[in-house]
Amino acid sequence: MDISISRLLITALTSGGVFLALQCFAADTPANIQRVLDTNNCSACHGKTEPVVGPAFNAVAAKYANTPDAADRLVGKVRSGGSGVWGQVAMPPNPGITDADLRTVLAWILKQTPGHQ
Repeated sequence: MDISISRLLITALTSGGVFLALQCFAADTPANIQRVLDTNNCSACHGKTEPVVGPAFNAVAAKYANTPDAADRLVGKVRSGGSGVWGQVAMPPNPGITDADLRTVLAWILKQTPGHQ
């Protein structure tokens, strides 16, 4: 019985922590961007300033800061998925995001302050 209560408590605390982290993330993200991130589950793998499964958005901004065609390159990565750039975990393809939403989110990501924590 103690194990079940412990597991329940750990699950509740973990869920609460994830919920609070997502709320903080959403608090300083424009509503139109947050809608796209939520609709396409981007936040499941990417944080604004901290990596989750994939890189943080500010790390992406830093990596592509001096790349003139960064948005075009990233459109392909988001649409087709890929691996090897940020480690072994592959980014799944996201063919369902609209071109307008994808370009809007990528423009926002690339404007993040590189390295800002």
